Amino acid sequence: MPILSTRAQLLTGIALALLLAMTRGSHFASINLPSASWAVFFLAGVLLRPRWVFAGLFVLASALDFSMMTSGTVSDWCLSPAYWMLVPAYASLWLGGRLYAGWHRDTLQSLLLLAAVVAVSAFVCYLISGGGFYFFSGRYPEPTLAAWLPRIAEYYPRFLSNMTFYVGVGSALYIASLALFGQRLSLGAK
Repeated sequence: MPILSTRAQLLTGIALALLLAMTRGSHFASINLPSASWAVFFLAGVLLRPRWVFAGLFVLASALDFSMMTSGTVSDWCLSPAYWMLVPAYASLWLGGRLYAGWHRDTLQSLLLLAAVVAVSAFVCYLISGGGFYFFSGRYPEPTLAAWLPRIAEYYPRFLSNMTFYVGVGSALYIASLALFGQRLSLGAK
C-alpha cells in the first residue's frame, strides 16, 4: 500500500471529498463534470488507511443526493429502495482499492495491475448498482435478466471511462508528488 503520512492522507481525504461534492449531481450550474464518485471510493481505498473513511464518504454522497432531491435540483428517479444497493456497490470499489494497495509497487507494471483492478472493480460495482436499480427500484415493470444484460453494454463503458479518467489523474498526481516530494510524502509523520 502506498503509505502516506498522516498529513498527506488528510489532504488527500479533503481533496477526494471536494471532488465528490463537485462532481456528484448538478449542484454547480456552470460546471457539469462527469461523476467522480466511483473513482473517489476506489482511490480512498488505495490511499486512506482509516476504515471509517468509507462510511464518511458514503454519508457525504447520500447527503448530497438527498439535498439535491429536496431542493429540486434533481428528480427522485434514482432515489428508490434500490438506492441502498450503493453501499455494497461502493464497497466493491473501496475493497478493490484496498486490494490494489496491497499489491502496489512503485513500478510501471503496477499501472497495468491498476488498470485491471479498476476494470474489475468498476464491473462489479456496475453489476451491483445497475442491477440493483433495475431489479429492485420498482421503476421497471417485470424486470428480466434478458432485458437487463444489454444495459451493461450500454451504460458500463461510460461509468468505466469516467472512473478511469479520474483514477488516471489521481495516479498522475501521485507520481508527480513522489517526484516532487520523494520519500517525504510516504515517510512523513504517521
